Amino acid sequence: MLLHFNKRIPIYLQVLDWFKKRIVMGEFKRGESIPSRRALAATLKIHPNTAQKVYKELEEQQLITTELNVPSKVTMDQSVIDQARTELLDNTVTQFVESIRALQISLEEGLINFEKEYTIRKGSELDA
Repeated sequence: MLLHFNKRIPIYLQVLDWFKKRIVMGEFKRGESIPSRRALAATLKIHPNTAQKVYKELEEQQLITTELNVPSKVTMDQSVIDQARTELLDNTVTQFVESIRALQISLEEGLINFEKEYTIRKGSELDA
């Protein structure tokens, strides 16, 4: 696990986003145990309270479950994971739209450039 933190965004939000992406992408599978709070804090070199805050938020969003004396696990509920995926997509689209509008780029120009970049990156994934 390697994260490069942006000093303008709270660390717990960055770790939360990282975790959600890993769950949505299937790197942490449904029902799979996840690292302990202490292990996460040590690996990412963050304060244990920050790790605790991330896990609490993941529990509130029902992406993980925690039982006494049992490691936390990713939810088995695919609809919860799908909801997180939709949220991540919505946030990404919002950031994209805000960025191109701030630059006064038309929707058409933005979409042309998006499609071009998407195609390039998709091609490079196939080469890897």
